[in-house]
Amino acid sequence: MSGRELGVLNALDVAKTQWYHFTAIVIAGMGFFTDAYDLFCISLVTKLLGRLYYTDITKPKPGVLPPNVQAAVTGVALCGTLAGQLFFGWLGDKLGRKKVYGLTLMLMVVCSLASGLSFGDTPKGVITTLCFFRFWLGFGIGGDYPLSATIMSEYANKKTRGAFIAAVFAMQGFGILAGGIVALIVSSAYDHKYDLPSYKENPEGSIVHSLDYVWRIILMFGAVPAAVTYYWRMKMPETARYTALVARNAKQAASDMSKVLQVELEAEEDKLHHIVDSENQKYGLFSKEFAKRHGLHLVGTTVTWFLLDIAFYSQNLFQKDIFSAIGWIPPSQEMNEIHEVYRIERAQTLIALCSTVPGYWFTVFFIDYMGRFAIQLMGFFFMTVFMFALAIPYNHWTKKENRIGFVVMYSLTFFFSNFGPNATTFVVPAEIFPARLRSTCHGISAAAGKAGAIVGAFGFLYAAQSTDPKKVDQGYIGVKNSLIVLGVVNFFGMVFTFLVPESKGKSLEELSGENEEGPEAIEMAGSARTVPV
Repeated sequence: MSGRELGVLNALDVAKTQWYHFTAIVIAGMGFFTDAYDLFCISLVTKLLGRLYYTDITKPKPGVLPPNVQAAVTGVALCGTLAGQLFFGWLGDKLGRKKVYGLTLMLMVVCSLASGLSFGDTPKGVITTLCFFRFWLGFGIGGDYPLSATIMSEYANKKTRGAFIAAVFAMQGFGILAGGIVALIVSSAYDHKYDLPSYKENPEGSIVHSLDYVWRIILMFGAVPAAVTYYWRMKMPETARYTALVARNAKQAASDMSKVLQVELEAEEDKLHHIVDSENQKYGLFSKEFAKRHGLHLVGTTVTWFLLDIAFYSQNLFQKDIFSAIGWIPPSQEMNEIHEVYRIERAQTLIALCSTVPGYWFTVFFIDYMGRFAIQLMGFFFMTVFMFALAIPYNHWTKKENRIGFVVMYSLTFFFSNFGPNATTFVVPAEIFPARLRSTCHGISAAAGKAGAIVGAFGFLYAAQSTDPKKVDQGYIGVKNSLIVLGVVNFFGMVFTFLVPESKGKSLEELSGENEEGPEAIEMAGSARTVPV
């Protein structure tokens, strides 16, 4: 313990892994569970919305959402998330992690419930209401990113901090699975009750208006996990690092952590004043000192997250084509609407079970052994390799006998994004910035990621259309070229990873330089990169 480190923070750094660590993972993680459920379950219900509100029964195929409506329904929550990450990230450093955390949770509960309601039953009324509440739901979800990560990093010990933050993020995998399971249960219950004909057999009979409840139940269920954890979230004390280093209350920090760690801790007010009054503690986000010390770190965390999310979110765009190609999902006119929800669901849940969830937990187990840098570099490397392996012989993969191979390769790109940059880009920004700017910088990095998600979800949705001018307007580059572009994006992710420092095994104050004094401390922190620049 350096002479300048506060006893209360040192006690947290060296604490043995104990019960409060796991309760913190569950409490912070349930926010993420809800986030993933809410963000990903929309893709399950868009088909149903298309059938219910846009079907013309004189046509041979059931209705689908028009492209602009599809884009609005899918993208509005991502736009809300981006705004929420910036706003609540900043607010978390101003008002404290705990207060703002409760606020985001309430917003998520209210907007989850409200997105299952609608003003009127015309297509326009339903979609407008849905988009309005999905935006504010996204806004609440956005706040969860910087706050969950910051709370977990500030509670964790040095030795297993990476695993704890990654475990919070890994709850996303369970959220995606839960979305699948809820939709499977609801859709199969309605399927049994109504036993409807397929659209081909009887267009009018395949659509029953009470199936409108299916998508509403699926969306509203997102309020349950958030509401359940609200009580526990409010009982958690504010993190000691915020209370001491930002709110400057050594007494409160010592008393809160004495309860949590169940040991006696002294307040050390003189030492705290010495730390917080040093020049080291005064620079702001837009200062020369910050640029010198953490500027390249912030460039590294924002650009890698941006590039990762372009690839991660556009991968979802191939899902339905793959499922149809290998015969998991028959053509839409051969099913009734509820059976279609069920089939898409089953396929997505299988992918989540076999590749998404295991990838997250591989990161949790290995991050404190291998380090963040190695895992991120490895993940980007394999994602690049698999994208090119899918793209270059693309026509080979589309033949019937090779389709299973395509799915295996495609699943592996998901596995290595989660056992790789999808987890590490979340972990690192919560560790390397000073306490008073930690939540803000994590919010900025996460918002860059969401900007990438918007590019991935919409840019590639447009770009991956067929190159055949008979099928669509010209100017699309096709799936094969889209995959090549994604391979290049992942390659640049590898390059920018070199700007991000390795944070394994160091205390948060060591990483941010909050314990050091004088101008040489700024020089030191500025050089703390994996590869000196």
